[in-house]
Amino acid sequence: MAKSSSIYVCQQCSYESYRWFGKCPECGEWNSAVETIVSTEKSAKRKGSSERIAELTSLSDVPKKSTERILTEIPELDRVLGGGIVNGQVILIAGEPGIGKSTLLLQVANQLTANSPQSAAKLQMAQSKKTALIGNSESERKLSAVDSKQSAVIYVSGEESVSQIAIRASRLGVKNDNIQLLEDTDIDEIIETIYNVKGQSLQLQGIIIDSIQTMQTSDLSGMAGSVGQVRECAYRLIKFAKSTGIPIFIVGHVTKQGSVAGPSVLMHLVDTVLWFEGDKTLSVRMVRAVKNRFGATDEVGIFVMEDKGLIGLSDPEKIFLSDVKKSVPGKVISAIVNGTRPIFIEIQSLVVPTKMAIPRRVAQGIDSKKLELLLAVLSKRLGVRLYESDVYVNIAGGITAKNDPSIDLAVCASILSSNYNKTFGEHSIFFGEVSLLGDVKTVSFEEKREKEAKRLGYKNIFSEKTIKDLYKLQRLLN
Repeated sequence: MAKSSSIYVCQQCSYESYRWFGKCPECGEWNSAVETIVSTEKSAKRKGSSERIAELTSLSDVPKKSTERILTEIPELDRVLGGGIVNGQVILIAGEPGIGKSTLLLQVANQLTANSPQSAAKLQMAQSKKTALIGNSESERKLSAVDSKQSAVIYVSGEESVSQIAIRASRLGVKNDNIQLLEDTDIDEIIETIYNVKGQSLQLQGIIIDSIQTMQTSDLSGMAGSVGQVRECAYRLIKFAKSTGIPIFIVGHVTKQGSVAGPSVLMHLVDTVLWFEGDKTLSVRMVRAVKNRFGATDEVGIFVMEDKGLIGLSDPEKIFLSDVKKSVPGKVISAIVNGTRPIFIEIQSLVVPTKMAIPRRVAQGIDSKKLELLLAVLSKRLGVRLYESDVYVNIAGGITAKNDPSIDLAVCASILSSNYNKTFGEHSIFFGEVSLLGDVKTVSFEEKREKEAKRLGYKNIFSEKTIKDLYKLQRLLN
């Protein structure tokens, strides 16, 4: 059997050393050394050896089979995953500490093992097969063994004790004997334990690793959370998932400083990367798929954090819009698209006179530089005297739309409405990109935004089709 040892490899130039180095002597990069396991024994296979090394497979010979999915029974999460979980899928859930990752996964574990329609369908199918195979005692014995297996999810915790997880489960109302807890940080012992459990009477529906930064292997000398430990532990989990077909959820923490041991190390290894976003001071949480080998990317699921856990929002406009029917100067409705879903947001503006030499520009939820650009367009093209006023712009509900140009027209309409102290009327919605010349440009998914706006009762839709430039927008208020 080949022995293994570790070396330190520079992540910039691939320089190798048997000792750790702070500054790479080859390229001069600091803190780029990562401990990596290598085999010290040369392979016995040589060119011309009679032993077969590998086998080529033609693309046309690969059997075509449909991808079977397992629903988590959490619609917003299933939406992001592309319809459910695939057998052997490795999912990385990344986000800042305390954002709600462990809470969501505990709810997933509860749904995978309790009241699962897939389990009922499999049981019914197995019973029908048993009826068809009457007289074949061996087949009946195997099917009975399958039916007797109990569905379970293993929750591996490296951060919290089992008593702390039990307290959270009690708060969430999770009372499920099929959730098996494992308190350990040695990845090799964890995998061995799961192998032993898999051979018993438990049918594993999934494995949760919380978190990958706490896992380590004794084959490496680095501390838990280092790049080498994180990557090696993740590689062993992925190898286990592919060989057994058991889906694995991996939790990865992200710091505001962008720690080197963050999920960016794992993105190229896992099948799916879910990004958990949201302000911990607010109740809104968003789960975004930035990578998905089994579905569409950039899909978004919206949740609200409550006492009983994360609640999915099928109609997010209820939380992002305060009062759709009431028309107030400075209040404008817009529609942004996250993934394939239009989300309606409320943009609020306040323009007040100021006696300061430099007026204030405050932006909440949009890019501050974008706000200054739009104010310059309004001042130059429409002659609005905004240099004598403080301007405050906010997106209600705590949602951000900093990289979405479709809110340009809505921001301009909101500022003009507050400046002239007039409204555009009830049931009005705005979306479109504004150029430096004051023209309104078309945006992506415009038809989808219009269709959803009409469904919600918006009659006055202002976009590139109806508003060619900002002059017409100003005339509506004069």
